[in-house]
Amino acid sequence: MSKALGKDSTCSIARSLEVLGDTWTLLIVRDALVLGSTRFQEFRDALGVAPNILAKRLALLVDEGLMTRRTYQDTGARARDEYVLTDAGRSLSLVIAALGAWGREFRPRPDGTSPSFLVEDSETPAQLAFVAADGGHVPPDRLVARRTPD
Repeated sequence: MSKALGKDSTCSIARSLEVLGDTWTLLIVRDALVLGSTRFQEFRDALGVAPNILAKRLALLVDEGLMTRRTYQDTGARARDEYVLTDAGRSLSLVIAALGAWGREFRPRPDGTSPSFLVEDSETPAQLAFVAADGGHVPPDRLVARRTPD
């Protein structure tokens, strides 16, 4: 599924979209993060995605190092694979949280749901923010973006 995006495929955003630029891929990561899904059928039930598409996206996530495949076996059943997020996959929680926040604000629905991210030990809500070197929060309308080398 890897594809070069435009003439500036060296850009970190373009490189990321080569892996994550598909709707199903991000929804699989979302369900792994938010629902704790690891099994093929869990993803299938939650997303309603065709099995061939799901198998392809899970293979991509494994190949790209966002998930790892582990074998499990329920009593009396054949061995199957489950898909567990790696550190690279778990770090996408920032991306998923940002997409959720953007969707709440700019694509609201009366019946909408959104993921919430909480500090594990205290259940304190965590918030996304740009933070300056001095620790101060910087609102998005005060930001400028510049291209810099990785």
